[in-house]
Formats: sequence, structure tokens, C-alpha cells
Amino acid sequence: MTQNYTLNDLVRLVYHETSRTQARELHEEMSHDFELAEEFEMLKNTARELPKVTFAPSKKCIDLILDYSRRTALAI
Repeated sequence: MTQNYTLNDLVRLVYHETSRTQARELHEEMSHDFELAEEFEMLKNTARELPKVTFAPSKKCIDLILDYSRRTALAI
């Protein structure tokens, strides 16, 4: 029985969000389905090219949050 795999399945595989069984099944299917393998390679290359962005709040933002927390804290 051949399962139809979706683009979402391939994206999950690219980001290692599949079980070992699912990953094995997808790789097996790609060995027989050139279009599926080609799509997977394109997704892998695209993911590799995405910028590795990290977000950090500014010091001012952290200070404002801490100030708000101090002003609204319940006295125990």
C-alpha cells in the first residue's frame, strides 16, 4: 500500500519532527518517487538558506516589564 505524502510531511521531516518510523517510510518512498525526493531536497536547501535569527528584547523593554511587575505586585 502506497501512502500519499503531503508537503507538510516533508517539512516535518526537514525539521526532524517525524518519528523514526515516519522518517524511514518517507525516505523509502523517496527512493521510488523522484518528484517527492526532488521536493524534499528543495525544502532542505531552502531551510538551510533561511537566516538563523534570534530575538532578544532590548534592555529598555526588560526594564519596563520589571518596573510594571514591581508596581503591580501584590503585597504579601
